[in-house]
Amino acid sequence: QRLHSCPDLVSFMVELKTVLEIALKNTQDLHIPWPPEYYSCLVRDLEILGWNKVAYVDTGLATIKLKAEDSCGRQHLITLKLNAKYPTEPPDCLVDFPVQFAVSWMPQNSLIDIYNQFLAALESLKEFWDAMDEIDGKTWVLEPENPARAATRRRIAIGTNVSVNIEVDPRHPNMLPECYFLGADHVVNPLRMKLNNNMHLWNPEISLLQNLKDLLEIDFPSRAVIEKSDFAKDCGICYAYRLNGTAPDHVCDDPRCGQPFHQTCLYEWLQSLPSSRQSFNVIFGECPYCNKVRESNENE
Repeated sequence: QRLHSCPDLVSFMVELKTVLEIALKNTQDLHIPWPPEYYSCLVRDLEILGWNKVAYVDTGLATIKLKAEDSCGRQHLITLKLNAKYPTEPPDCLVDFPVQFAVSWMPQNSLIDIYNQFLAALESLKEFWDAMDEIDGKTWVLEPENPARAATRRRIAIGTNVSVNIEVDPRHPNMLPECYFLGADHVVNPLRMKLNNNMHLWNPEISLLQNLKDLLEIDFPSRAVIEKSDFAKDCGICYAYRLNGTAPDHVCDDPRCGQPFHQTCLYEWLQSLPSSRQSFNVIFGECPYCNKVRESNENE
Protein backbone atom coordinates (compact mmCIF):
# COMPACT_ATOMS: atom_id res chain seq x y z
CA GLN A 1 0.00 0.00 0.00
CA ARG A 2 2.83 2.38 0.89
CA LEU A 3 4.69 1.60 -2.36
CA HIS A 4 1.57 2.04 -4.51
CA SER A 5 0.99 5.50 -3.09
CA CYS A 6 4.45 6.84 -3.96
CA PRO A 7 4.15 9.83 -6.34
CA ASP A 8 7.53 9.35 -8.08
CA LEU A 9 10.47 6.96 -8.50
CA VAL A 10 12.63 8.58 -5.80
CA SER A 11 9.87 8.25 -3.19
CA PHE A 12 9.28 4.66 -4.31
CA MET A 13 12.96 3.75 -3.79
CA VAL A 14 13.02 5.40 -0.33
CA GLU A 15 9.91 3.51 0.73
CA LEU A 16 11.23 0.24 -0.69
CA LYS A 17 14.50 0.67 1.24
CA THR A 18 12.57 1.29 4.47
CA VAL A 19 10.33 -1.76 3.95
CA LEU A 20 13.31 -4.03 3.23
CA GLU A 21 15.23 -2.79 6.29
CA ILE A 22 12.26 -3.51 8.55
CA ALA A 23 11.78 -6.97 7.01
CA LEU A 24 15.48 -7.85 7.40
CA LYS A 25 15.50 -6.63 10.99
CA ASN A 26 12.48 -8.77 11.87
CA THR A 27 13.86 -11.93 10.26
CA GLN A 28 17.54 -11.58 11.07
CA ASP A 29 17.44 -13.83 14.13
CA LEU A 30 15.62 -16.53 12.17
CA HIS A 31 18.37 -16.91 9.59
CA ILE A 32 21.45 -16.72 11.77
CA PRO A 33 22.04 -20.13 13.40
CA TRP A 34 23.05 -20.11 17.04
CA PRO A 35 26.62 -21.28 17.68
CA PRO A 36 27.18 -24.98 18.47
CA GLU A 37 28.80 -23.96 21.75
CA TYR A 38 25.42 -22.66 22.94
CA TYR A 39 23.76 -26.07 22.58
CA SER A 40 26.64 -28.06 24.07
CA CYS A 41 26.86 -25.69 27.03
CA LEU A 42 23.11 -25.73 27.61
CA VAL A 43 22.81 -29.53 27.45
CA ARG A 44 25.75 -29.88 29.84
CA ASP A 45 24.11 -27.44 32.29
CA LEU A 46 20.80 -29.31 32.08
CA GLU A 47 22.54 -32.59 32.84
CA ILE A 48 24.30 -31.06 35.84
CA LEU A 49 21.01 -29.58 37.08
CA GLY A 50 19.15 -32.84 36.55
CA TRP A 51 16.50 -33.62 33.94
CA ASN A 52 14.04 -34.41 36.75
CA LYS A 53 13.84 -30.67 37.42
CA VAL A 54 12.91 -29.87 33.81
CA ALA A 55 9.19 -29.47 33.11
CA TYR A 56 9.41 -28.29 29.48
CA VAL A 57 11.93 -27.63 26.70
CA ASP A 58 10.95 -26.22 23.32
CA THR A 59 12.30 -27.73 20.09
CA GLY A 60 14.77 -24.86 19.58
CA LEU A 61 16.21 -25.15 23.10
CA ALA A 62 15.46 -21.47 23.63
CA THR A 63 12.67 -21.76 26.23
CA ILE A 64 12.98 -23.99 29.28
CA LYS A 65 10.64 -24.42 32.25
CA LEU A 66 12.06 -25.72 35.50
CA LYS A 67 9.92 -27.07 38.35
CA ALA A 68 10.49 -26.92 42.08
CA GLU A 69 8.67 -27.75 45.28
CA ASP A 70 8.93 -25.48 48.30
CA SER A 71 9.20 -26.72 51.89
CA CYS A 72 5.41 -26.80 52.20
CA GLY A 73 4.95 -28.96 49.11
CA ARG A 74 3.69 -26.20 46.81
CA GLN A 75 4.63 -26.65 43.14
CA HIS A 76 6.29 -23.76 41.28
CA LEU A 77 7.65 -23.11 37.78
CA ILE A 78 10.32 -20.79 36.45
CA THR A 79 10.44 -20.08 32.72
CA LEU A 80 13.83 -19.32 31.18
CA LYS A 81 14.09 -17.47 27.88
CA LEU A 82 17.63 -17.94 26.57
CA ASN A 83 19.52 -16.16 23.80
CA ALA A 84 22.50 -17.15 21.68
CA LYS A 85 24.94 -15.41 24.04
CA TYR A 86 24.25 -17.80 26.91
CA PRO A 87 26.09 -18.26 29.27
CA THR A 88 27.78 -14.91 28.78
CA GLU A 89 24.36 -13.35 29.21
CA PRO A 90 21.75 -14.75 31.61
CA PRO A 91 18.33 -15.90 30.40
CA ASP A 92 15.21 -13.88 31.08
CA CYS A 93 13.44 -15.45 34.06
CA LEU A 94 9.65 -15.46 34.37
CA VAL A 95 8.11 -16.45 37.71
CA ASP A 96 4.70 -16.28 39.40
CA PHE A 97 5.95 -14.13 42.30
CA PRO A 98 4.35 -11.14 44.07
CA VAL A 99 7.79 -9.47 44.12
CA GLN A 100 10.50 -8.92 41.53
CA PHE A 101 12.85 -11.83 40.95
CA ALA A 102 16.26 -10.48 39.95
CA VAL A 103 18.92 -13.05 39.07
CA SER A 104 22.51 -12.50 40.16
CA TRP A 105 24.64 -13.70 37.25
CA MET A 106 28.26 -14.07 36.25
CA PRO A 107 29.48 -15.50 32.89
CA GLN A 108 30.80 -18.59 34.65
CA ASN A 109 27.38 -19.32 36.21
CA SER A 110 25.01 -22.01 34.97
CA LEU A 111 21.37 -23.03 35.25
CA ILE A 112 21.95 -24.56 38.66
CA ASP A 113 22.84 -21.11 40.00
CA ILE A 114 19.53 -19.72 38.76
CA TYR A 115 17.72 -22.73 40.19
CA ASN A 116 19.28 -22.25 43.62
CA GLN A 117 18.33 -18.57 43.61
CA PHE A 118 14.81 -19.64 42.63
CA LEU A 119 14.65 -22.03 45.61
CA ALA A 120 15.89 -19.32 47.98
CA ALA A 121 13.26 -16.91 46.69
CA LEU A 122 10.55 -19.53 47.22
CA GLU A 123 11.52 -19.89 50.87
CA SER A 124 11.59 -16.12 51.36
CA LEU A 125 7.93 -16.03 50.29
CA LYS A 126 6.87 -19.00 52.41
CA GLU A 127 5.08 -16.97 55.11
CA PHE A 128 3.20 -14.95 52.48
CA TRP A 129 1.93 -18.04 50.68
CA ASP A 130 1.11 -19.73 54.00
CA ALA A 131 -1.09 -16.76 54.91
CA MET A 132 -2.81 -16.63 51.52
CA ASP A 133 -3.33 -20.40 51.42
CA GLU A 134 -5.04 -20.30 54.82
CA ILE A 135 -7.37 -17.55 53.60
CA ASP A 136 -8.10 -19.42 50.37
CA GLY A 137 -8.78 -22.66 52.23
CA LYS A 138 -10.79 -21.41 55.21
CA THR A 139 -12.85 -18.51 53.83
CA TRP A 140 -14.98 -17.74 50.80
CA VAL A 141 -12.75 -15.74 48.47
CA LEU A 142 -14.97 -13.87 46.01
CA GLU A 143 -12.12 -12.39 43.99
CA PRO A 144 -9.90 -13.40 42.34
CA GLU A 145 -11.60 -16.65 41.40
CA ASN A 146 -8.38 -18.59 40.80
CA PRO A 147 -5.64 -16.49 42.40
CA ALA A 148 -2.16 -16.75 40.98
CA ARG A 149 0.77 -17.08 43.35
CA ALA A 150 1.62 -13.46 42.52
CA ALA A 151 -1.79 -12.17 43.69
CA THR A 152 -1.58 -10.08 46.85
CA ARG A 153 -5.28 -9.13 47.01
CA ARG A 154 -8.26 -11.10 48.27
CA ARG A 155 -11.90 -10.12 48.51
CA ILE A 156 -13.29 -12.20 51.38
CA ALA A 157 -17.00 -12.73 52.05
CA ILE A 158 -18.18 -11.68 55.52
CA GLY A 159 -21.93 -12.10 55.05
CA THR A 160 -24.71 -11.51 52.56
CA ASN A 161 -23.55 -8.72 50.24
CA VAL A 162 -20.77 -7.80 52.69
CA SER A 163 -17.07 -8.42 52.06
CA VAL A 164 -13.62 -7.05 52.74
CA ASN A 165 -10.82 -6.41 50.27
CA ILE A 166 -7.38 -7.01 51.76
CA GLU A 167 -4.04 -6.14 50.18
CA VAL A 168 -1.20 -8.10 51.78
CA ASP A 169 2.43 -6.98 51.75
CA PRO A 170 4.34 -10.07 50.52
CA ARG A 171 7.48 -8.92 52.33
CA HIS A 172 5.62 -8.47 55.62
CA PRO A 173 2.63 -10.83 55.45
CA ASN A 174 2.09 -10.88 59.22
CA MET A 175 1.52 -7.14 59.40
CA LEU A 176 -1.91 -5.50 59.22
CA PRO A 177 -2.94 -5.45 55.53
CA GLU A 178 -4.82 -2.68 53.78
CA CYS A 179 -8.53 -3.32 54.32
CA TYR A 180 -11.46 -1.93 52.34
CA PHE A 181 -15.01 -2.96 53.21
CA LEU A 182 -17.71 -3.45 50.59
CA GLY A 183 -21.40 -3.40 51.48
CA ALA A 184 -24.20 -1.25 52.85
CA ASP A 185 -23.10 1.51 55.24
CA HIS A 186 -25.15 0.23 58.17
CA VAL A 187 -23.23 -3.07 57.97
CA VAL A 188 -19.70 -1.98 57.10
CA ASN A 189 -19.50 1.06 59.40
CA PRO A 190 -19.49 -1.11 62.58
CA LEU A 191 -16.77 -3.28 60.99
CA ARG A 192 -14.65 -0.21 60.26
CA MET A 193 -15.06 0.94 63.86
CA LYS A 194 -14.02 -2.47 65.22
CA LEU A 195 -10.94 -2.50 62.96
CA ASN A 196 -9.91 0.98 64.08
CA ASN A 197 -10.60 0.32 67.77
CA ASN A 198 -8.84 -3.05 67.84
CA MET A 199 -5.77 -2.25 65.72
CA HIS A 200 -3.58 -2.34 68.82
CA LEU A 201 -4.49 -6.01 69.28
CA TRP A 202 -2.76 -7.07 66.05
CA ASN A 203 -0.32 -9.84 66.89
CA PRO A 204 2.38 -10.67 64.29
CA GLU A 205 2.99 -13.98 66.08
CA ILE A 206 -0.37 -15.42 64.97
CA SER A 207 -1.76 -15.92 61.48
CA LEU A 208 -3.13 -13.16 59.28
CA LEU A 209 -6.57 -14.78 59.18
CA GLN A 210 -6.80 -15.21 62.96
CA ASN A 211 -5.77 -11.56 63.44
CA LEU A 212 -8.54 -10.42 61.10
CA LYS A 213 -11.06 -12.52 63.04
CA ASP A 214 -9.89 -11.07 66.35
CA LEU A 215 -9.88 -7.45 65.22
CA LEU A 216 -13.24 -7.61 63.46
CA GLU A 217 -14.72 -9.89 66.15
CA ILE A 218 -16.24 -12.18 63.52
CA ASP A 219 -15.97 -15.64 62.02
CA PHE A 220 -15.65 -15.64 58.26
CA PRO A 221 -18.04 -17.91 56.34
CA SER A 222 -16.36 -21.23 55.64
CA ARG A 223 -16.46 -23.22 52.43
CA ALA A 224 -17.12 -26.32 54.52
CA VAL A 225 -20.46 -25.23 55.99
CA ILE A 226 -21.93 -22.45 53.84
CA GLU A 227 -22.85 -22.43 50.17
CA LYS A 228 -21.58 -19.54 48.08
CA SER A 229 -25.15 -18.78 46.97
CA ASP A 230 -25.99 -17.92 50.60
CA PHE A 231 -24.04 -14.67 50.42
CA ALA A 232 -23.01 -14.14 46.77
CA LYS A 233 -26.02 -12.53 45.12
CA ASP A 234 -26.40 -11.60 41.45
CA CYS A 235 -26.33 -8.00 40.26
CA GLY A 236 -29.80 -6.48 40.33
CA ILE A 237 -29.34 -4.88 36.91
CA CYS A 238 -27.59 -7.42 34.66
CA TYR A 239 -28.81 -10.44 36.71
CA ALA A 240 -25.36 -12.03 36.58
CA TYR A 241 -22.87 -12.60 39.35
CA ARG A 242 -19.72 -11.98 37.32
CA LEU A 243 -19.28 -9.18 34.81
CA ASN A 244 -15.89 -9.18 33.08
CA GLY A 245 -14.64 -11.33 35.95
CA THR A 246 -15.86 -8.90 38.64
CA ALA A 247 -18.44 -9.68 41.33
CA PRO A 248 -21.05 -7.09 42.46
CA ASP A 249 -19.25 -4.49 44.57
CA HIS A 250 -21.98 -1.93 45.37
CA VAL A 251 -24.93 -2.49 47.71
CA CYS A 252 -28.04 -0.36 48.34
CA ASP A 253 -27.69 1.26 51.77
CA ASP A 254 -31.35 0.76 52.69
CA PRO A 255 -31.44 -2.18 55.19
CA ARG A 256 -34.80 -3.26 53.76
CA CYS A 257 -33.30 -3.51 50.26
CA GLY A 258 -29.59 -4.38 50.29
CA GLN A 259 -29.58 -5.23 46.58
CA PRO A 260 -26.05 -5.64 45.16
CA PHE A 261 -24.88 -4.21 41.83
CA HIS A 262 -21.80 -4.13 39.67
CA GLN A 263 -20.34 -0.64 39.75
CA THR A 264 -20.41 -0.49 35.93
CA CYS A 265 -24.07 -1.56 35.77
CA LEU A 266 -25.10 0.91 38.47
CA TYR A 267 -23.27 3.80 36.84
CA GLU A 268 -24.88 3.11 33.45
CA TRP A 269 -28.30 2.73 35.07
CA LEU A 270 -28.04 6.03 36.94
CA GLN A 271 -26.81 7.76 33.79
CA SER A 272 -29.98 6.66 31.98
CA LEU A 273 -32.35 8.17 34.56
CA PRO A 274 -33.66 11.70 33.83
CA SER A 275 -33.85 12.35 37.57
CA SER A 276 -30.15 11.61 38.17
CA ARG A 277 -27.67 14.39 38.82
CA GLN A 278 -23.91 14.39 38.46
CA SER A 279 -21.18 16.16 40.41
CA PHE A 280 -17.79 15.80 38.76
CA ASN A 281 -17.41 12.01 38.22
CA VAL A 282 -19.97 11.01 40.89
CA ILE A 283 -23.55 10.45 39.77
CA PHE A 284 -26.58 10.36 42.10
CA GLY A 285 -29.87 8.62 41.35
CA GLU A 286 -32.51 6.23 42.63
CA CYS A 287 -31.94 2.55 43.42
CA PRO A 288 -33.72 0.47 40.73
CA TYR A 289 -35.38 -1.59 43.50
CA CYS A 290 -36.31 0.69 46.41
CA ASN A 291 -35.89 4.18 44.90
CA LYS A 292 -33.45 5.20 47.63
CA VAL A 293 -30.91 7.73 46.31
CA ARG A 294 -27.68 5.96 45.32
CA GLU A 295 -24.36 7.29 44.12
CA SER A 296 -21.81 5.80 41.76
CA ASN A 297 -18.30 6.86 40.90
CA GLU A 298 -17.23 6.47 37.27
CA ASN A 299 -13.62 5.69 38.23
CA GLU A 300 -14.20 3.19 41.03
